[in-house]
Amino acid sequence: MINLLLQGQVEIFIMIMIAVVISLSFHEFGHAWTAKYFGDNTAERMGRLTINPIAHIDPMGLLMVAFIGFGYAKPVPTDPRNFNSHMASLWVSAAGPGMNLVLAFLAINLQVLGANGQIEILGGAGPQIFLSYMAFINLILMLFNLLPIGPLDGHYILPYFLSRDNAIKYLRWNEQYGTMLLMGLVLLSIVGVPIFSFLMRLAQNISRFLIVF
Repeated sequence: MINLLLQGQVEIFIMIMIAVVISLSFHEFGHAWTAKYFGDNTAERMGRLTINPIAHIDPMGLLMVAFIGFGYAKPVPTDPRNFNSHMASLWVSAAGPGMNLVLAFLAINLQVLGANGQIEILGGAGPQIFLSYMAFINLILMLFNLLPIGPLDGHYILPYFLSRDNAIKYLRWNEQYGTMLLMGLVLLSIVGVPIFSFLMRLAQNISRFLIVF
């Protein structure tokens, strides 16, 4: 990411950072809104039931995005004791990636409408590039967060699809090794090993199925 600035591509850098901030903010809002829907207002009481980036963006996490291409937002706090459904954790966890899918769907179809001249203001090079990044970044965020390792959303979702015994074993394993495994994969990616290249290919393939116009 920082290489874009060193290469003089300031506009592209700014577009990507804006897209990341919007995407992370909506991702966390999705968690907060769904938690409240299922009876837990912890996030709301802490000012997280909003799309305002100030409530969600972690400065260090954003700096990491700028310098190494990976980062994070502030996790939305929840209290499972307040949930009114045994499926609540599944839906709360899935809501963040789900919100990213919605944003990707909107971005890619607005891009198509702009390119076809149906929304003239979106037909210029700037809007087209921004919407392209917006769609791709949201698909990557969705897929990355669905990985069932470390603190990612996927580790809350996977146990619902396992038997009780296997779910308990998996949760114990993830508690011990998940974060280390995730950090190892991220570090390998940073040094140039194409660990997450399959996510990029999958994102590109998914994007083709999101176009409805």
